[in-house]
Amino acid sequence: MVRFKHRYLLCEVRLPPLRPLRQLLHHRSVRSALRLAIAEMHGDYGLAACEAGLAVKYVNAHTGSVLIRVRQRSLQLLTSALAVITSLQQQQQRSPCAFHLLHVGGTIRTCQKFLLKHHQQHQEQLLKACNTEEEREALRGAMAMSCPLLDSADDHGEFFGVDVESA
Repeated sequence: MVRFKHRYLLCEVRLPPLRPLRQLLHHRSVRSALRLAIAEMHGDYGLAACEAGLAVKYVNAHTGSVLIRVRQRSLQLLTSALAVITSLQQQQQRSPCAFHLLHVGGTIRTCQKFLLKHHQQHQEQLLKACNTEEEREALRGAMAMSCPLLDSADDHGEFFGVDVESA
């Protein structure tokens, strides 16, 4: 059997300041925006090449973090299409956005490590953007949940459906 190599893209979704991110950022809306952008940039060939290995593995609406899995051969097609995404659509509601590629890794674990460092560097900046203490607590909880790297994996040693010890 042939083993397909995958790459994991860690992206940050940025919306205008007045738009609530939590309402728009879902697996389905991100996946449909990716598919539309790939089709727009690379046509049917690009969409067919990326579709087989494309998966949105993780979405954190509080921090705007998105983890995308793609086959290694389709990596350039997807990264070039990220720049074309200008909006997310959720239930007839369209909101302008921008995808910023933070990290490309070979495993989910390397993306988690990078996300942990990224959150530590930008935590103060994100907390200043919160208006109420309730929002600050929700953001702290979301940051803690997004990076349970080694210590906080569940009892079975799994995180995002992947065995942490073997990743």
